Amino acid sequence: METVKAMKLHTMDEVSEMLRKSPAQLRWMRHNGTGPKSAKLGGRVMYREQDVIDWVNAAFEDDAKTA
Repeated sequence: METVKAMKLHTMDEVSEMLRKSPAQLRWMRHNGTGPKSAKLGGRVMYREQDVIDWVNAAFEDDAKTA
């Protein structure tokens, strides 16, 4: 398991920019459980970089299965 020192954390604004989504769209995806894994740390929603990467990769894998 990775330690906190080894992982990079991103804010909701950073992830929304990475995914080219508005922060409101990302909040909605989080609410529906359709976005990348996230957690509230110190009252702030944070995303592990690897979880965002895994979420994007899974979307491409799912798309390839339906093509």
